[in-house]
Amino acid sequence: MDTWMCVYMIVGLQLSGSFAYDGSGYWPYTDDEDVRHTGVPWCAPVKVKHGHVSCQTPRGERYKNVLGTRCKIRCKTGYEMHGSSEILCMASKQWSGNYACREVRCPKLTMPSNGGFKCSDGSYFNSRCQFFCSPGYTLRGVHSATCQSSRTWSGGNSVCLDVDPPVIKCPNIKEKTAEPGKLTAKVTWDTPEGKDTADGILTDVILKGKPPGSHFPEGNHKLSYTVFDRAENKATCRFNVRVRVRRCTPLSVPDNGWMKCDSAGDNYGATCEFRCLGGYELKGSAARVCQFNMEWSGLETSCAPMNINVGVRSAAALLDQFYEKRRILIISAPSAANHYYRFQMTNLQHAQCGLDLRHVTVIELVGVYPAQIGRIRHRLILPGLSLQLRLLLQLSQNSFSMVLLDKQGVDKQRYTFPITAAEIFTTIDTFPLRTEEAILQTEAGQSC
Repeated sequence: MDTWMCVYMIVGLQLSGSFAYDGSGYWPYTDDEDVRHTGVPWCAPVKVKHGHVSCQTPRGERYKNVLGTRCKIRCKTGYEMHGSSEILCMASKQWSGNYACREVRCPKLTMPSNGGFKCSDGSYFNSRCQFFCSPGYTLRGVHSATCQSSRTWSGGNSVCLDVDPPVIKCPNIKEKTAEPGKLTAKVTWDTPEGKDTADGILTDVILKGKPPGSHFPEGNHKLSYTVFDRAENKATCRFNVRVRVRRCTPLSVPDNGWMKCDSAGDNYGATCEFRCLGGYELKGSAARVCQFNMEWSGLETSCAPMNINVGVRSAAALLDQFYEKRRILIISAPSAANHYYRFQMTNLQHAQCGLDLRHVTVIELVGVYPAQIGRIRHRLILPGLSLQLRLLLQLSQNSFSMVLLDKQGVDKQRYTFPITAAEIFTTIDTFPLRTEEAILQTEAGQSC
């Protein structure tokens, strides 16, 4: 016996002797009436929200909820079945299973690091989620994702990356001028603080060039700062340090003299000192300073031939003309025929260059008063002045003698017999002032 036959036999037994159905409801009936049980609604009508129902009755009845009706349920796109997708109207007037079409729900999206998302309808079907990043980060990947009927999100992964370089502003250093007597300037500035546009964290700040507080020489110096963030993005700023040295027009070495300058010789605060060769005296300023206005102080310097006045009335006045200018070697002899005198003068005549280098002037006193003759090279000294020199320096008229005076007029050495020029030079070269002169002369290239 097939299934449908059994169902109708059961229905007939349950309804016999009780009711008859006329197509619009249940009514009492009598035993003599012809009762047929086909097409009787039995289970509750099937209604599916967000779905479709397809039912098949046992004999093609009009109502789709008669006993034995079998219904298949299909959900709309975006919805999924919860319960039985196929149900049967049973004798208990109940359908064989529960059913419902519920909206598809995708798994929860993963929140991107340093960013987030905003959805139109949470994780439900057709909900569209827009991704965004925190300030300083850039979105890489899809910008949005939609929940699909397959319970998966459209698109791929999205991440927020720190691709923007940090920000750094270098100091604005104006021109610096070197201080007096210096060729460098101390330049200071505050180390710039870089700023990361993302998480605010910098890993390295690297300076290329001298650090602040250093002394920079004259000229333009290029420096830069480079900063890195944790994503290894970098930013570089560059700035210049310009150092200026105020300079005067360079001075020239005077003819027959030399010049010694400190520092660079022409920079602000530099001092130049001048000296003249033997037989020449300084005219103008002995020292000149480069001033802030880039002009030299004092008067222009020159070395003029020394003019010795032999017409003075006293030996002291004569010697004063040599003060701090020349050393004096005075030679006294009783006559020009004196063999010591002749030997000494012959020796010194061949050493005139060495005498000039050492600023030595030779004064000869020859003879006995009143017939004595005094001279400085070719200039004659009157007998009375010559006698005063012998008396002042305690030189005998009757024997050969020599006395060496330094530039301050101090009696440094006496001789009673002739000596070589080399011995005289050795003695003079031990004088403290002479040591400095020799260095200057060497620098100026002056030698015999």
